Amino acid sequence: MGSFLYIIIRGLAIGVLISAPMGPIGMLCIQRTLNKGRWPAFFTGVGAALSDIIYCLLTGLCMSFITDFIQTNQLILQILGSVVLGVFAVLLFRQNPARGLSTPSDLPNTYWKDFGSGFLLTFSNPLILFFIIGLFARFNFLLPEFRYYHYIAGYTAIFGGALLWWYSITYFVNKVRTHFNVRSLWLINRIIGGVLLLMGIVGLVMGVKDYILISE
Repeated sequence: MGSFLYIIIRGLAIGVLISAPMGPIGMLCIQRTLNKGRWPAFFTGVGAALSDIIYCLLTGLCMSFITDFIQTNQLILQILGSVVLGVFAVLLFRQNPARGLSTPSDLPNTYWKDFGSGFLLTFSNPLILFFIIGLFARFNFLLPEFRYYHYIAGYTAIFGGALLWWYSITYFVNKVRTHFNVRSLWLINRIIGGVLLLMGIVGLVMGVKDYILISE
């Protein structure tokens, strides 16, 4: 039971963190909430979540072949994963979230089209694999003692975490749509970037500390 709770909590965290950065897909969801309503935006997020879980599965399948390597070099991977999170946080601070934003006339008119556009926009960015690898290493998501049902629960939790993020953000934007200023996305980016940077720094310090203790 404890191992299930372990992987579900980390899966939810990974799902939320993959979805949270306000790139083009986040901007598109917010714009659709403001212009078309909550549910078209939510289905856009569902498409993005499906793309994310596919990349997570690809990451897991690739990493499953080197489980022994991961176990042997867990501290090094934690350090590298923390660095990846830190770099991603810096990129968020420097990113223009309005880049790649679609115009209202380009928006789909059905949930299926919303879903498809969200999926394709996210799937067209394979660089997210490096971010996912960093998250997997940081949260120790792939452990040798886990069985297949642990991974089913974990990947389901990742998908659930992503859906939870898109459900929450569309709910929030819909509630404050009359007062929402798109410029506040800069503040959201800074907050998310700050959280990721803090996680990266903590993971890096702990990883280096443990590595030094083992080396002595």
